Amino acid sequence: MLLPWVLCSILSFIVLILCVKIHTLKVGMAEIRVQLADWLKTDTNTLISISSSDRQMRLLASDLNKQLRLLRRQRRRYLDGDRELKDVVTNISHDLRTPLTAICGYLDLLRGEEKSEKATHYVMAIQNRAEVLKQLTEELFRYSIIMSAQEPMQLEPLCVNDILEQSIVSFYAALTKRGITPQIDITEKKIMRTLNRTAFLRVLNNILNNAVKYSDGDLNVSLFENGEIIFLNTAKNLNDVQVGKLFNRFFSVETARNSTGLGLAIAKTLVEQMQGTITAQYHNNVLSICLDFPQTAE
Repeated sequence: MLLPWVLCSILSFIVLILCVKIHTLKVGMAEIRVQLADWLKTDTNTLISISSSDRQMRLLASDLNKQLRLLRRQRRRYLDGDRELKDVVTNISHDLRTPLTAICGYLDLLRGEEKSEKATHYVMAIQNRAEVLKQLTEELFRYSIIMSAQEPMQLEPLCVNDILEQSIVSFYAALTKRGITPQIDITEKKIMRTLNRTAFLRVLNNILNNAVKYSDGDLNVSLFENGEIIFLNTAKNLNDVQVGKLFNRFFSVETARNSTGLGLAIAKTLVEQMQGTITAQYHNNVLSICLDFPQTAE
């Protein structure tokens, strides 16, 4: 009768040990999971440490720390290279502005000089291309400044209705020149959002400029009571693949003709800096670009 009790006691002891072991492993895994998530979120220099004395768990933590050190070095190299590239682009685009301005100035002077009809034609062609190059350089310069900005954007409560109307009015001449009569539907309710005025105007202007270039003759702009802004225009030359790349850097529907393709990329960057979202959809030859920003706390 004693033997069964002894065996039962031994089994109970083994089960207890296993339960403690499992609990220890669970605690160690939970510690690793929490610390790994924190490391990936904050990029802290602190490595993973666990309270478990289990050899395999400690080896797992050690291997993870080796990979985290490697990842940190790679990330630092990427950030340094990205920052250096942005600085180079900023400097190059800035350096190009001065000679381009001088070229445009001399071309203006040359237009006033006596010359043959053929020479006049050539001067006009050169001036047109110089103006396009100047515009592209300015666009690249603005993009590099936005991307290299290290100071947080200054935000303030703004009335979206007023700024949207202001932007549409400023583009009215360019739209009508293209034969586009914009259809405007702006809610009478005052929509207040916490934004940066200059950045928000730049976003709206870039979207409207895109419509001027690629619309097939129409444009609908709507501001709804929930604060959502939607731009609609027919664009039969687009396709779903192109629309999916509209916010990519340097993507242009008409590559390198009169745009670097940075307009909507700049808009996306600025919108995200203001904690908003910008999306594009394409259905039945109609392109829709939607803007939405978090509601201003009252």
